Amino acid sequence: MRLDKYLKVSRLIKRRTVANEACDAGRVLINGTVAKAGTNVKVGDRITIQFGNKETNIEVIAVEETVKKDAAAELYRFV
Repeated sequence: MRLDKYLKVSRLIKRRTVANEACDAGRVLINGTVAKAGTNVKVGDRITIQFGNKETNIEVIAVEETVKKDAAAELYRFV
C-alpha cells in the first residue's frame, strides 16, 4: 500500500492530500530514510512523522485497504 494512503487509513494524518504534502516536504521517514508518498509500506516498517517540534514514531503491525475508525489504531503501535 502507498505510504500516503496508509497514513490516511490508519488515521495518523486526517487527509491523504496532507499526507502527500508531508511526504513531499521530507517530514516522513520509513526505516530512517526519507520516503515519498508512493513508497510501499510493509508490516514491520518503522515510520517517523515530523510535524513542527512533535515527532511520532510507529511500527506497522498490519496493512489494510479499509478499516473502521475504531479499528484504525490496531494497524500500528507506538515505538
